[in-house]
Amino acid sequence: TERWGQPIVVENRPGANTIIGAQTVANATPDGYTLLAAQDTTMVMNPASGISMTYNPFKDFAPITLLNKNVSLLTVRASDGPKTVKELIVRAKANPGKLNYGGGVVTVRVAGYQFAKLAGIDVVLVPYKGSADTVQGLLTGTVDYIIDGVASSVSLIQSGKFRPLAKLSSGPITFLPNLRTLAEEAGLPELGEMSTWVGLFAPAGTPSGIIEKIHRDVVHVYTDPEVREKLDKVGINPVTSTPAELDKFFRAEAVRWAKVFKESGMKLN
Repeated sequence: TERWGQPIVVENRPGANTIIGAQTVANATPDGYTLLAAQDTTMVMNPASGISMTYNPFKDFAPITLLNKNVSLLTVRASDGPKTVKELIVRAKANPGKLNYGGGVVTVRVAGYQFAKLAGIDVVLVPYKGSADTVQGLLTGTVDYIIDGVASSVSLIQSGKFRPLAKLSSGPITFLPNLRTLAEEAGLPELGEMSTWVGLFAPAGTPSGIIEKIHRDVVHVYTDPEVREKLDKVGINPVTSTPAELDKFFRAEAVRWAKVFKESGMKLN
């Protein structure tokens, strides 16, 4: 708002696994005034799952820039949970089919499947509607561990009720500087990076000059220490990219996760 001299309105359009919001932007006039803060769910997981969509992520949008990559955690209760990822794996192998994990968004559910597959453990997914329900499930003992973003568990980790065992990507977490990645803790380098992310997209056909201006101004805003500090406190890593880099990134992620999704047998409805 300060840089453009225009009011910026954040309009939430929830529903249908982000399809409603994505379709709204896909059908908008390509003049730079309507943009989509698209999650990985929108651009990667929906097409990977084969769910019926009213938009085409590969044709209906013009990439602008990545906005952030969010670090997710594998977390247990401090009172009775294992102290390490390897201890969790041992416990799961000793009790096949009896341990369960909670996950809200599709990305962390599939990440949980990938971890279980590569670790050779038989665990049960308990799907939740979002982070609040996921955290509550761990807190009340409904699930044995959760995979979820940092922000929802910060206070419970700091108060000693939750114990994070690993992070799913290498992004920094200020208050957990020594926490290693799940790939490192499990000794499974093939797990790779598994982060949720948000990218900024415009409707297809938006003039390149407008795309370039928005990209340039987002990058400028991210140089503001106050902005970066606010994001850092909730476990969000501000990351930018060129339009071409974002296009290449999300298309590669779509191919990667389509294969995992097919193997998992998960269904969305």
